[in-house]
Amino acid sequence: MFHPRRTLRALLPALAAGLALTALPAQGAHAASTLTNGGFEADGTGAATPAGWSEYGATAASYVESGGRGGGHRLSHWASSAYKVETYQYLSGLANGSYKLTAWVRSGGGQNAAYLALKNCGGAEQRTDLPVSAAGWIRIVVPVRVTNNQCTVSVTSDANAGNWINVDDLTLTQGTSGTTVKGADISSLAKSEAKGGAYRTGSGTKGDALAILKSSGMNYARLKVWVNPADGYNDKAHVLAMAQRVKAQGMKLLVDFHYSDTWADPGAQSKPAPWAGHSYTQLKTDVYRHTYDVLSALKAQGTTADMVQVGNEINGGMLWSEGSTDNWPQLAGLLNSGYDAVKAVDPATSVALHLAKGGDLAGTRWWFDNAVANGVRFDAIGLSYYGYWHGTLYDFQTTLDDAATRYGKPVFVAETAYPFRLDSEDAHENIIDLAGELVPGYPATPAGQTQWMKDVASIVEAVPNGRGLGVFYWEATWTAVPGNGWDPADPSSGNGWENQALFGYDDRALPAMSWFGHR
Repeated sequence: MFHPRRTLRALLPALAAGLALTALPAQGAHAASTLTNGGFEADGTGAATPAGWSEYGATAASYVESGGRGGGHRLSHWASSAYKVETYQYLSGLANGSYKLTAWVRSGGGQNAAYLALKNCGGAEQRTDLPVSAAGWIRIVVPVRVTNNQCTVSVTSDANAGNWINVDDLTLTQGTSGTTVKGADISSLAKSEAKGGAYRTGSGTKGDALAILKSSGMNYARLKVWVNPADGYNDKAHVLAMAQRVKAQGMKLLVDFHYSDTWADPGAQSKPAPWAGHSYTQLKTDVYRHTYDVLSALKAQGTTADMVQVGNEINGGMLWSEGSTDNWPQLAGLLNSGYDAVKAVDPATSVALHLAKGGDLAGTRWWFDNAVANGVRFDAIGLSYYGYWHGTLYDFQTTLDDAATRYGKPVFVAETAYPFRLDSEDAHENIIDLAGELVPGYPATPAGQTQWMKDVASIVEAVPNGRGLGVFYWEATWTAVPGNGWDPADPSSGNGWENQALFGYDDRALPAMSWFGHR
């Protein structure tokens, strides 16, 4: 049951429930160099205070009950009225160095705050929010560097009536975590600027969009490349020009080859017009030459690609029909032709394969099992994950973890996004514009968008064995600018995505940019 109910102990009065949490004392009820009772199995159901742990605030809202992830019990926070409570454990005698708290969590959402923290460790407190997940347990991590031989493990809820969390199987181990990719796709930026698009800091100062993103912590830019687009944008020349700006900001560069003149995605993988009618053998040459041409030009100007996608959202293959998943040997040949071209330009450039299957465990396995069986070469796995299309956060973590383990490759989110409002700024209907389309627990507000990105990043950070590379936000700069719409062949087409950009309708940077600062 996902909504715990207290039956064994009366809740504290509302006054206690409203107490603000303060700094912990130097000592708690437990002081040791290892975490005690991290699985909450020492006491059984209804324990007033879990063995080894202490509580502060509305202590009746913190309790042990049946239904653990790994064993028979779990820690829960819940009350019938608003409450603030902290369940914590003080550890002393720690060897200084890097540590990582790992825990499995669930949350019904709605709290003012619900998080795990490591604090009093000699530096700044480190927190990881609990993702909203009633469907299944999600693993999150909190890293910290201990410099004073002690640390406090904290589970905190600042909640409204009826809000709940479950926490189980906590471990504190030496080691590090963190992600290296804090990126965004900015493929629309050049055209937006050419059509009069403006970008501002959160305080309203007009500036360069890339500089604003960089100042928030973005360190990787993703640029798509089309072969012969109708509007002339996202071609080789524009990618070269934008790459110079990306590298000038000190960012890394991911080049996303669509092998098309327009959008390539699960529903469309159209050949570029110059390649129409080409045989499979000629298409392999086309892929190689196009890939090599763009990447060698980037290298020649001193902006070598750090990562390359051979294809975009290639669930059903690419360059249909020759490269369809109905003919895996031919698809493998096309993908390997792209791989070979990348490595011929620079062997250090990582090659990723990208599917739009972020929450589809069976589909991801089927695709990559076939790729491996057919000898496809790749260095990393990229998955699109949009929560309103691709399953729950639990599904996402399950798929991501499995891909990293099954294929022994690093994984990353090649695309994700979330709306900060539902109405449109232009006349074009937004892709997501109804409350019923949203992910439960994540409203279409600046705060909801921010929480979504932090929670997705937390799940990638928790991928086992350090194989979670990071996240790319999709089309951070695609605001509503006349002439910069969906259809490259139609200047009057509108934008259905401006409510999911990282700049608001007033052109100001949104709070969600703070996720770039995620560990």
